[in-house]
Amino acid sequence: MSTENNAPPLTQPTFSKVSSLKPMSTGHNLILKVVSTKVVIEKNKDKKEMISEAVVGDETGTIILTVKNEQNDVVQPGNTIILRNGIIKVFNGFMRLYVNIWGNIKLSPTPSDFVVNNSNDLSAIEYELKRT
Repeated sequence: MSTENNAPPLTQPTFSKVSSLKPMSTGHNLILKVVSTKVVIEKNKDKKEMISEAVVGDETGTIILTVKNEQNDVVQPGNTIILRNGIIKVFNGFMRLYVNIWGNIKLSPTPSDFVVNNSNDLSAIEYELKRT
C-alpha cells in the first residue's frame, strides 16, 4: 500500500520583500538580484572552502547575503536568484542573510524586471541584542 496518495498537497511558497526582514527571523523566501560579491575567506586554491558576502536586493532594499562553497557559483553579480528558507542573524551588530542546510539558493529561470533600491540598506542598520 502506497502512502503517496495520502500525502497532503504541497503549498506554494510565500515570497516576501527585503524591507520586511527583521533580526533573528527565519523562513524567508525571496527573489533577489545580486548587486556585488566579495570573497571573505578562501581556504585553499581549488575553491573547496570559500565564503563570500554578496549585496543582494529587490525594489524595497538591500541586505548582505553570506554564501558558502557551491552557492558562490549561483550568487554572481547581475544574476537573479530565488532564495528559500533564509535566516536573518545579527553579526557584529548588523543583519546578515544566510541559508543553512534546510534552505537553498537557485538561479531564477527568468531575469528580474525590478530595479534594486540601494538607498535602503538593511545591513547598514546597527542592532543591539539584549541578553536574557
